[in-house]
Amino acid sequence: MIQENHGLLVVVSQGQSRSPDKRAIEDGVAAAAAALPNTIALIVPHLYDLASDSQSLERIRQWRGPIVLLTWLFDRAAIWVMDRMDVRGRPGDVELVNPDIANDDEDDEEAEDKVDERAEDRVANIQQRPDRRIYSIDLRASSSIDAFENEFRRILTAEGLSEAKPRELLSLDRFLNPTNSTALAADGSGALAQPASHESPLGIVPLRIEEHPSRRWYPVIDYSRCTNCMECIDFCLFGVYGVDRGETILVEQPDNCRKGCPACSRVCPENAIMFPQHKTPAIAGAPVEAAGAFKIDLSKLFGAPERNEDAVAAAARERDEQLLLAGRAAVGMADLESKKNAPKDAFDSLIDQLDNLDL
Repeated sequence: MIQENHGLLVVVSQGQSRSPDKRAIEDGVAAAAAALPNTIALIVPHLYDLASDSQSLERIRQWRGPIVLLTWLFDRAAIWVMDRMDVRGRPGDVELVNPDIANDDEDDEEAEDKVDERAEDRVANIQQRPDRRIYSIDLRASSSIDAFENEFRRILTAEGLSEAKPRELLSLDRFLNPTNSTALAADGSGALAQPASHESPLGIVPLRIEEHPSRRWYPVIDYSRCTNCMECIDFCLFGVYGVDRGETILVEQPDNCRKGCPACSRVCPENAIMFPQHKTPAIAGAPVEAAGAFKIDLSKLFGAPERNEDAVAAAARERDEQLLLAGRAAVGMADLESKKNAPKDAFDSLIDQLDNLDL
């Protein structure tokens, strides 16, 4: 549990494109946040593209209080991108949402009830996250800077930070004035890009980290849905997935993933695998109902071609395409069918016995 209140960190993630319109929104939102009490605004490159040892992530990891995360990604995808980068917390309630993908309340409640039926199976309920909130806001939610500012003020009130407090009570000095090599820098010198004076109002100018990561493509796991079934590691033939010391699935070698291939997301029975840059919203992290609760054809939802092809067949085809591009032999659905029809081994039987125990 977090013992100190460190104020509010607002992280604005720049889009991959250099669209002047997007840059204007990013800069305006950051400036609005920086002018609020008890708030630091930080502009970083596109979070999805950052390497785990990037300067931006090293700085964000030093923060122990609540975070507002603004990206051009769906909210769910952004939360779990940060989680895999070891910036973790509990999702905070957000009222400013993208109107194009917002579910109505009745559908939300129905989907939540279905997820809760198997809540004990979810990895996120086994691996507890820190007791601080991360508020994820889609920058596509509004074109009005005032709308974002109003949401920041609402979050500050919810966190008990609406009234300005002395800096020493917020423990912000170390973040604003770091003394190590991970300091915010515009030129790599280790100095703050926009240093804040002790005499100046806190956060008047947004801080900015200048890095230039290459574009990346890799899966992100939503552990609030993942049941650790290992279907993805069995399906992927490129060595992307692995397990940690607790035998929990993880994206171990993200850059082994084949650019543009979302096949593993189609075979995940819980719809827990996202590719945040995919053009199909359901694969990119848009809100969708839990497995077993879909009211439309899964293959169409996940962007399968119109060729009487279900999601698994589409996944096998996409995997074969990438295998051939890599100079390897296609495997089709042979491994999927053999696994489906294979008798259970000793490990499968052990898992079944554990599932049947009344623990």
